[in-house]
Amino acid sequence: MPIQPRSAGSAEEQLSIIDALVALPFPEQDGRSERQHGWSGPGYHIAVLRRSQDFWDAPGPQTVTAAEGELEADLTALVTVLAGCWGSPIIIDLWPYLGLDNPDCPDIEAPEPLSSLCNLAGSMQVWRVPSTGRWLGLTIGQGDRGFPFELLAAVGEASTLPK
Repeated sequence: MPIQPRSAGSAEEQLSIIDALVALPFPEQDGRSERQHGWSGPGYHIAVLRRSQDFWDAPGPQTVTAAEGELEADLTALVTVLAGCWGSPIIIDLWPYLGLDNPDCPDIEAPEPLSSLCNLAGSMQVWRVPSTGRWLGLTIGQGDRGFPFELLAAVGEASTLPK
């Protein structure tokens, strides 16, 4: 049974996870390695910083809106702190990485972690982390309408981002 990533309880814990991801070596072996807060593979890490409840029991729209609002507040707080360190983030549109806009090249796959993230979110806020050759992205994603919202942090090799 795969490890279920657990949510971080506070902004300080979320920032600690982000710091650890930026410094953590990428796995060299192919495949996905499960970690306490998420998963990794060659050239990337993804962590679930916070997770909402799931929505299988068809809660009212107020419940869904409130859950998403809580994660948006966490995201805003993290962006504020990180912008103080690295400047304003750039916004990366993730939809093109689905490959739906290029029917002539269906075999071209986006590099990780963009391939995973584009299935969960429409965009992410990104910083190029100085002196590391890496980038850090933050987004809120949801795999399906009944699944929880997740505040996600991703770290990847700088070469995987568009210029």
